[in-house]
Amino acid sequence: MNAPLFENTFRSRIDRIYFNSKTHISVDLKREDEIHAHVSGNKFRKLKYNVLEAISKKRQTILTYGGAFSNHICATASAANLYGLKCIGIIRGEELKKYADSNALNSTLTFAQKQGMQLVFVDRERYRLKDEISEIDTLREKYGDFYRVPEGGTNILAVKGCEEILTQEDKIYDIIACCVGTGGTIAGLINASSAHQNIYGFSALKGHNHDQISTYTKKDNWKIFEDNVFNGYAKTNPQLIEFMNDFYWQTLIKLDPIYTGKMLYRLYDLIEQNHFENGTKILAIHTGGLQGIEGFNQMQIKKGKPILQF
Repeated sequence: MNAPLFENTFRSRIDRIYFNSKTHISVDLKREDEIHAHVSGNKFRKLKYNVLEAISKKRQTILTYGGAFSNHICATASAANLYGLKCIGIIRGEELKKYADSNALNSTLTFAQKQGMQLVFVDRERYRLKDEISEIDTLREKYGDFYRVPEGGTNILAVKGCEEILTQEDKIYDIIACCVGTGGTIAGLINASSAHQNIYGFSALKGHNHDQISTYTKKDNWKIFEDNVFNGYAKTNPQLIEFMNDFYWQTLIKLDPIYTGKMLYRLYDLIEQNHFENGTKILAIHTGGLQGIEGFNQMQIKKGKPILQF
């Protein structure tokens, strides 16, 4: 083990990013992105108890899943390396293997590989079977008795970790806002919330499976805002890029274009639409994901589209 990570309790600082002197509506940003250089944001929270569980069960290998620009793949590779564990990443997209063979992987996968992760590229049809028992058994036959972490990291231990995002001091807020992917982060926030608080989740997907969140919480003080602005996962438009660049120039805070950037764009839009009562105190969660900016800008340049100027 190179250094302790998950044994520590992190309390992220909070920055005031919006205040309206007329309505007294405020937005504060919890800087979960500052937890660690590579295992940051909700990925730290999701991996914490999973990695500790793997160690307690004396598993030597962690196996997980993700796409070519996955924050989860990066964070898992780094965490495994810190704890001296082997790591296998099942990567969606068999065509990516040719880039590995030519040492031309993108920055995300190059970093994961340098951390010691073994990259296994599979086609999309097989990737869709990742949660099937038969497919998991096939992987165990090939790679041994690994500790399995699902795509995005969401399971009951991940939700437990995400419950630690909120502290007693956060009870002053009326609204807790977060982005939503696989649902583990918002489930943890819902479980940790107080009776007077409402949890607003901004989906990174065009649609969202609410049942997945309900699996991990019994509370009903939450609402999901579907993506009716950007038309789906990893989709952007010039307005979002302009918003994120302006936000950085005003606050010196970087946002990612897949999750937190979209969340704040849509949250600010709700404020402009007078969605909130006067005096509402909002806490937004910065879930990290900044490692993907380099790859995102490279793709934008290839398409002749505007980039993030951080």
